[in-house]
Amino acid sequence: MAEDAPITGSEIERSYKVLARKYRPQSFDDMIGHEAMVQTLSNAFETGRIAHAFILTGVRGIGKTTTARILARALNYVEPDGDDRPTIHMKAEGTHCRSIAEGRHMDVIEMDAASRTGIGDIREVIESVRFLPVSARYKVYIIDEVHMLSNAAFNGLLKTLEEPPPHVKFIFCTTEIRKVPVTVLSRCQRFDLKRIGADVLIPYMEKICTLEGANVAGPGFSLIARAAEGSVRDGLSLLDQAIALGAGAEVSEEQVRDMLGLADRARVIDLFDALMKGEIADALAELRSQYDAGADPAVIIADLLEWTHWVTRLKVARSAGRDAAMSEAEAKRGQENAEKLPLSSLTRAWQLLLKGLDEVRRAPHPISAAEMVLVRLAYAADLPTPGDLVRQLKNGDGATSKSAPQAAGAAPAATSNAPRSMGSVGGGNGPGAPNALLEPTVMSPVTQQGPVLQTFQDVIALADAERDIRLKTALEDFVHPVAFAPGRIEIRLAPEADRALIALLSKRLQEWTGERWLISQSSEVGAPTVQQQKRERESQKMTEAKADPLVQAALEIFPGAKIIQVVDRQIESQENPPTTTNDDDDDENFF
Repeated sequence: MAEDAPITGSEIERSYKVLARKYRPQSFDDMIGHEAMVQTLSNAFETGRIAHAFILTGVRGIGKTTTARILARALNYVEPDGDDRPTIHMKAEGTHCRSIAEGRHMDVIEMDAASRTGIGDIREVIESVRFLPVSARYKVYIIDEVHMLSNAAFNGLLKTLEEPPPHVKFIFCTTEIRKVPVTVLSRCQRFDLKRIGADVLIPYMEKICTLEGANVAGPGFSLIARAAEGSVRDGLSLLDQAIALGAGAEVSEEQVRDMLGLADRARVIDLFDALMKGEIADALAELRSQYDAGADPAVIIADLLEWTHWVTRLKVARSAGRDAAMSEAEAKRGQENAEKLPLSSLTRAWQLLLKGLDEVRRAPHPISAAEMVLVRLAYAADLPTPGDLVRQLKNGDGATSKSAPQAAGAAPAATSNAPRSMGSVGGGNGPGAPNALLEPTVMSPVTQQGPVLQTFQDVIALADAERDIRLKTALEDFVHPVAFAPGRIEIRLAPEADRALIALLSKRLQEWTGERWLISQSSEVGAPTVQQQKRERESQKMTEAKADPLVQAALEIFPGAKIIQVVDRQIESQENPPTTTNDDDDDENFF
C-alpha cells in the first residue's frame, strides 16, 4: 500500500481494540482490588498447597474469567530459562502463556455453561479427564456461568470433581453463587471477588487515559465510577464511550453526565432540600427542568434514594467518611442535611422513594409517576411521627383532648389489670356460675390413669395437646357446657354441630385418660361456646377502645380512620418497654 493511501474504515475497525480487552490483566500483578485473593494464591503456590478445584464468584465485569485464565497460566507456567514449576510470579512470557491468554491452548478448555447445560456436555468432560495433557503440565477446565448447569449435570460432575486425576484442575466462574449446589461448593476452594471501590477505579481509569492520550475532567471519572457500580469492565466500557464522545478534546463533566443520562448531583440535592422543606412547587419545577434537560425520571428518583441513604449514614455514624466519587461541596451539603434532618424524616423519605422508584419504572408515563412520588414525599415531610402524635394528644394538643373528661393516658374504668380467664365474659365466676365450667385449671401430672380433668377447658386443652385439631375446633365452636364432674360431662350442642361429636368425645377421653366418661346432652342453655366468649371479649375491648378519649381524639384528627385491632395494654407494655426518647423525633421543622 502506498504511504499516502488513506486508511479505510475496515482497517481502523480491525486495528482497534476496546479498552476492556486492551487493558485486560495478563498477570496477578496487573489486577486491582483483589489483594486478598492474590496473597492466598501466592502462598498456596509457594507451599505447594494447590487445590484441584476453584470457584470464583462476583458481579459482572469484576474479573472472574480473567482471573481464571491467569490462574490457568500460573498452573502451566514454564519459564524459558528457569524453574519448571507452578507460580503466580510470571515475570516473563512463558511457553504456554500467549496461547492460554488467547483461548486457543489445547490443554486449557473453556466451556460456557449458559449454552452447554446438559448432562451430555458434562459427560464429554468426564470422559476427557482420563487423558493426559498434550503439552502443558495440567489439563485445566474453565467453566463459566457454572450455575447454569442442570441438576443432572452437577450430579454427574460430583465424583470426578471430588477425586480428579492429578493432572486435572477445575476453575468455575459464576455470578449466582447461591444457585450452585453445596455439594459442588464443598469440593472447591472459593474466592469472592468483591466490587472495586471508586477510590481504586478512578486512579485506574486516569492511568488508562494517560496511556491513551485522552483527557477527561476529574468529576467525569467520579460519575463513571458511580455508574460502573464496582465493575471494572463496565467502567472501562463507559470510559471508552466518553473518550469517543470527546473526539480528541477534553470531555467535560456535563458531557459525561449527558452521556449517562444522569441529573446534576447539585441539582438533585436542591430537589431533595425542596422536598424536605415541603416546597412542592419548587420541587416539581426542578424535576421538570431536569427532565427537559434529558435526565431519566427513574434515575432522578434513584439519585434521591442514594442521597437519602448517604445522609442517613452520616446521621447515624459521622465516621462513615466520604465516598471517593463525591466532591467536597457535596460532602459538605450532606453533612448539613444530616445535622438538620431528623432520622424519622430520613427513614420515611427512604420508604416513599423506594416504593416510588418501582412505580416510576412500571408507569406508562414515568415523569407523571415521578411527580406524584414527589408530591407524596413533600406532604409527608410535614406529617408528625406516630410518637409525636401520641405525645401531642396526651399533652392536650389534639382536637378533643382539651375537653376530655379524663386524662388521655388513663385506662378506661372498665379495664382491669387482673388477667382474664378464657371463659370470663362478664358476670360472676363462682362455682355456681355457668362460665365456671370453662375456667382453666392446672392439670395434674400424667399418671398411669392419665391426666386429671377438672373443667371443660381442660378437655379442650387435652385435645390440643393430643393434636386432635378437629375435635378441639368442634368443642370450641359447637359445645355449650352445662355441668362438669369427674367422669361425667353434660353439654348442649349447637344446631349445626355433628351429632356424632358426643360419641367421639367419649371415645377420645377414654383413650387419653384411661377412664370411661359419660357424655350426655342437656336441654338447658348452658354457658356460651368458647368462640362466642372470644367474640364477646373482642367486642367489649373494641367498645372500651372507642370510649377512650385518646382514641377519640385520634379519630377526629384523621377522618375516615378505623380501629382495626385492640391490643391489651398490659401485654403491650411488657413486650414493648418504653425506650429512650430521641431528641431528633421532637423536631417540628426540618430546617
